[in-house]
Amino acid sequence: MLDPASGSSVPVLEIRGLTKTFTLHTIDGRTVTSLRGVDLDVGAGEHVALAGPSGAGKSSLLRCVHRSYLPDAGTVTLHRAGGPVELTALPDRALARLRGRELGYVAQFLAAPPRTGPLEVVAAAARRRGLDPAEAAEVAAAALRRVALDEALWDVDCGVLSGGERQRVNLAAATVRPPRLLLLDEPVSALDPANRDRALDLIASLAHDGVAVLAVFHDTDAMRRLATRVVRLDEGRVVDEGSPADVLGVAA
Repeated sequence: MLDPASGSSVPVLEIRGLTKTFTLHTIDGRTVTSLRGVDLDVGAGEHVALAGPSGAGKSSLLRCVHRSYLPDAGTVTLHRAGGPVELTALPDRALARLRGRELGYVAQFLAAPPRTGPLEVVAAAARRRGLDPAEAAEVAAAALRRVALDEALWDVDCGVLSGGERQRVNLAAATVRPPRLLLLDEPVSALDPANRDRALDLIASLAHDGVAVLAVFHDTDAMRRLATRVVRLDEGRVVDEGSPADVLGVAA
């Protein structure tokens, strides 16, 4: 994405000074700091993987970008064709519309309305991306085939699906019509090897198509396979970044 005034590259996602704390009301009210002034950019077609130990702030960072968490300080800016939008300052209703059209978010667990099948979950995501109902149903079917979900399950209540099946529905819904920004929080943790490879290939193809990807993987093989850049967090701060080989070391 180019800035028309200067011709310079503008990131899709721009994070500045992001800080997040939590108050543990059930444990004597103590405060825990999860993010401490994080700065990070993600460009179009770039896949940035977040690395670091448990508790480093990786998932908190994703949730602040998605605004499942509201940060204490700092800004999260999404650069769109129509101009930049600061997600941290957006009213809830406007944020919901923007999420539907511009953001994909794949968490470890699928949140689906009761008695709703995979085809409707994915078609609803496509409608939020601006497709009419007929086209949404078509692309939803294609998305479910891409993640190899058995067609016999398409109208089954998502609540009875296995963990791996729900994870594939989640991935199909997030990518049904590629968003500007894709957030991934352990998107293949419940998948068997064949479906894991299929999902990683799908994620790789989106980055090649210009989608900006920010992801958390505990699997270093997935990071080496997908990431153009790895950012290491520790105690809520960025402590290192670079190529997968530079940050993770050369695979044995």
